Amino acid sequence: MLELREKTLDEKRKKMAEVVAALNERLDYLKKLKTKYNETQSSLEYLYSEGRELNIQEVTGYKNYLGSLSNDMANESMFIQKLNELLRLKQLEVTEALKDVKVLEKLKETQEKRFYENVAYMEAKEIDDIATTRYKRACV
Repeated sequence: MLELREKTLDEKRKKMAEVVAALNERLDYLKKLKTKYNETQSSLEYLYSEGRELNIQEVTGYKNYLGSLSNDMANESMFIQKLNELLRLKQLEVTEALKDVKVLEKLKETQEKRFYENVAYMEAKEIDDIATTRYKRACV
C-alpha cells in the first residue's frame, strides 16, 4: 500500500513539474512579446521624432503590429494565469499525496515498534522461563 501511494506521489510530482515547465515556457514567451512590443514602439517613436514626412502605411503597419502584439500579450497573460491556477491545484494534490505517504510511513513505524516490543517481551519471557526451570532443577 505504501509503495502504491509513493508511486502516486511520484506521478503527481511529475505532472506538477510538467505544469511548471509549461509555465516557465509561457513566461519566457510573454517576455519576448514584451521585448518586441517595446522595440516596435521605440521604432515608431523614432519615426515620429525623426522630423521627416510620415508614411501613413508605415505608421498604420506599426500600429497594427503593436495591436497584434498587445492582443498576444493579453492572451498569453490569461493563459499564464490559468497555468498558475493549475499549478496551485497540482501543488495541493502533491501535498495531499505526501500526507498520505507520511501517514502510512508513521503507521508502518508504529507497527514495527510494536513488533519489536513484542519480540523483546517474548524473549524476556522465554529467558525468565529458562531461568525458572534451571532454578527448579537446581533445587531438586
